[in-house]
Amino acid sequence: MKVSVFGAANAKPGDASYEEAYRLGKMLGEAGHTVLTGGYIGMMEAASRGAHDAGSHVVGVTCEEIEAWRGVQPNDWVKEEWRYTTLHERLIGLLDGCDAGIALPGGVGTMAEILMMWNRLLVKALDPKPCIVIGEGWRQVFDCLHANLGQFIKEDDWEWLQFVPDAESAVSLLNNHQPGKNG
Repeated sequence: MKVSVFGAANAKPGDASYEEAYRLGKMLGEAGHTVLTGGYIGMMEAASRGAHDAGSHVVGVTCEEIEAWRGVQPNDWVKEEWRYTTLHERLIGLLDGCDAGIALPGGVGTMAEILMMWNRLLVKALDPKPCIVIGEGWRQVFDCLHANLGQFIKEDDWEWLQFVPDAESAVSLLNNHQPGKNG
């Protein structure tokens, strides 16, 4: 299975969030999954490194806009690069190219990835696939969304998001996944 991993770019080696992303990548690799990441630094690097260390294939989904803005190149653990011009194209590549998406903690970019995946699942622009969201922070964000704007979102639509506390739970959920309505 090809699994896209989303997460913060500002995590550094030694940070708990970096180590969690590394564990996620390693567990995905050990389970035989191909790992797709944004291809650069932070949690993208950590997940790429973990998957590589487990012997998995690592795809970096990159774009010229990010490189011009941030001055970065694909990380050393990317073995195959899917290169795009724009951030939008890159996001679509991450979503269309995967069989499942897992979101680690992150900021605006990670939130955009979760929301775009969720929206594209809702409108059937993507085949059903798991959208797994890690961490209490995201749970609180979406609980707030549900509490304050939930009247605009059908109850069944919430079933597309699967919340878990940590990387281990995410991989367990993914590995025990049975295809059905939500992937």
